[in-house]
Amino acid sequence: MNDYWLLFSSGFISSTLFPGGSEVLFIYYLQQQLSLKWEYFFAVTIGNSLGAVVTYLLGYYINFGQAKAALKYPKTLLFCQKWGNVALLLSWLPIVGDVICLFAGWLKLSRGRAFINIAIGKSLRYLFLMFLFFIFP
Repeated sequence: MNDYWLLFSSGFISSTLFPGGSEVLFIYYLQQQLSLKWEYFFAVTIGNSLGAVVTYLLGYYINFGQAKAALKYPKTLLFCQKWGNVALLLSWLPIVGDVICLFAGWLKLSRGRAFINIAIGKSLRYLFLMFLFFIFP
């Protein structure tokens, strides 16, 4: 049970504005007990998705640092403005994925669609890692 909470926590922290290594921990647990792959997958995916939702909500309700982030990541802002909620399918990307979630909140993109696209993007990340693990164990 502690393994799930550790994966959940690692996923959550990794998808907020703090760096983390949920992918490494996820692969480690797959190596230790492959029979629990789906339980591990759901624990880390839910944590990672909820962390991204928190980042989105921070952007939605707090405008602190918006101008600075727009100057630092102008292409990401334009991408979010152009693609809207679809941009959140790429929320799994390192570094810029967190910024996409933050910009989506600042742009007040639809919360329901945003949360769904975040969950889809995050789950694809860990499905891809599982796929790689099975090909290159």
